[in-house]
Amino acid sequence: MTEVDAGDASGRLADELVRFARLGVRAKGMLHVRDFGAEFSALMLLLPLRHLGPLRITDLAEVKGADPSTVSRQAAQLVKAGLARREADPADGRASRLAVTPEGLEACRQLHEARNALIGEALSGWPAERVRTFTDLFHEFNSSVEALVRSDPAVPARENA
Repeated sequence: MTEVDAGDASGRLADELVRFARLGVRAKGMLHVRDFGAEFSALMLLLPLRHLGPLRITDLAEVKGADPSTVSRQAAQLVKAGLARREADPADGRASRLAVTPEGLEACRQLHEARNALIGEALSGWPAERVRTFTDLFHEFNSSVEALVRSDPAVPARENA
């Protein structure tokens, strides 16, 4: 592939990624899950809490790459909905951490199943080998982007990311 071809392919990929992000916003409305009493963006905080365990709001904001005040507002929604709870930070009794409740774990399970069903439906006409190849290539792409982001000194390092 020549440099011009690579540039054209990179530009097409960039266009497709923008298209994918735009479609993703619309597709989340197609997830058939019950109302959990919190905004979708707040529900997305449950995923790192499930995987990483209880986190301080500042750490959760860092993991999500979001403003701590936004994450704090979203965390309040999760607590109010019973999907998360605040607990004392064992390292500093004056601070608190956010932890997933059993109801929050159930919400994660339902969101995970709905997401997988939606993706499965979108790929239902694809041969299994093509799905595997796409998955492998997408994983490789994400790993390359992740390595690039981690190598940029302008991007704050995140532990547990």
